[in-house]
Amino acid sequence: MRLIILSSKTGGGHEMRAQSILDFCNSLEIEAKILRPLEDGSLIYFFGTKIYNWIQCFYPKLHCFYFRFLEYASMHSSSKKILGKKNFQDQIKSFAPNAVISVHAHLNHGFWDLILDMYDKVPPRFMIYSGELDDGFGFSKHWVNPNADLFCGPSEKTIAAAIQRGMPSYKCKVIGPLLRKPFYQDPDFKKRNSFLKDFGLNQALPIGLLATGANGVNSHEMALQAISRSGINYQVVVLCGKSHKLFEKINLISERYNFPIRTVYQLNADDMCTLMHLSKWVFGRPGAGLTTEALATGTNIIFDVSKGIMPQEQNNLNYFTNNGQALRVASKAEQLSMHLKREFNKSSFEIKLNSKLIKKTILSLVNE
Repeated sequence: MRLIILSSKTGGGHEMRAQSILDFCNSLEIEAKILRPLEDGSLIYFFGTKIYNWIQCFYPKLHCFYFRFLEYASMHSSSKKILGKKNFQDQIKSFAPNAVISVHAHLNHGFWDLILDMYDKVPPRFMIYSGELDDGFGFSKHWVNPNADLFCGPSEKTIAAAIQRGMPSYKCKVIGPLLRKPFYQDPDFKKRNSFLKDFGLNQALPIGLLATGANGVNSHEMALQAISRSGINYQVVVLCGKSHKLFEKINLISERYNFPIRTVYQLNADDMCTLMHLSKWVFGRPGAGLTTEALATGTNIIFDVSKGIMPQEQNNLNYFTNNGQALRVASKAEQLSMHLKREFNKSSFEIKLNSKLIKKTILSLVNE
């Protein structure tokens, strides 16, 4: 059995979900492959993904206009509009998948039509997985294709949003979040202690985590100032992604502060899961990836809204407010400091992971 995963490197959430599906396929002995037709199919599409990631890094508010443009332009709504179609169809033909899963809103129409055009008889089955936690302005209409065999999401609110936009309810299913493999099992005592030792962390001090997305989005300097102002004795782990410049900068300014600061580059999934479980709180942008990981591990999250938020990020904030949960947001050091002065217990607001249901869904998709 063979399965194609359609993804894109816009943000980090799509790739996280694509990797999760790949991990599940490996455990089920299903041959799977990730295709990224936006990055690999056309220079125009590639440039568009670069614009998206640049906006996410520097001017998230600007994405409100870019999002509206993409919704209106519908650049990938039909196979006739798709650029670089031959390369895409050649990859599909050579792999000959039994099923296709898309984890990106703009890969659910024109690219799927290109696949259908290749089959005279029985085409592969097609599933869409949206990682959006809730409805809102940022829930793209392009997520929904009523002709897909299945639409899945992490929450009931995701499914309700899809149905409202025209997805038949009988084709919809809640299967929980798609996270990287280690997040489906809590790290044991030995693993936690080993992590603390390996990264030079003090077992007696609470940990605060400053996160960065796949594109290096962060407000680490502001956050360190806020921690200092709060007067709380934390040890702080600062994620720097792949940026050597950021790593060096944080190491340099860490000398100003009288609390332990540990700078680390991008962590593998196993270490990230352990760190999330060990942390009292995490501070980062309200992307679906980090938000879902925090919800899955019961880690309190304070949302960084210092540069404004993207429409998709608002959906994740809506998930908290629509579930009656207190929403911690900070755009300035003063606001973050205020949040940090309040007591942090392990969050009881969690989203359930269901690896058995995910495996069952993937198996049924490739076998029918």
